[in-house]
Amino acid sequence: MEEPAEGKKEEKETDIRRLQTYPLIRHSDMNDEMRTEAMELCVTACEKFANNNENAAKMIKESMDKKFGSSWHVIVGEGFGFEITHEVKNILYMFFGGNLAIMVWKCS
Repeated sequence: MEEPAEGKKEEKETDIRRLQTYPLIRHSDMNDEMRTEAMELCVTACEKFANNNENAAKMIKESMDKKFGSSWHVIVGEGFGFEITHEVKNILYMFFGGNLAIMVWKCS
């Protein structure tokens, strides 16, 4: 009878991991197409550079500059606060991997 209990425990752990890796958009005023593309880019960068937030932020910034014009700024990290000025329709604040926050905004 212990085997089914262990199986259920493993299922719960995988469910928890799946919830933590799902990208959660906290705030965005981007149009749907830009928001989806930025979110996918953030997820890709954070998975590629899982142990280096600086490189993940650099990849996101460079890609956003190429795709949507220059003057994009990116913060990737844990436990930070911010107060920014940004261009309308050009901000994304999201969480990924449970406690990793990503802030992307444009200001020229």
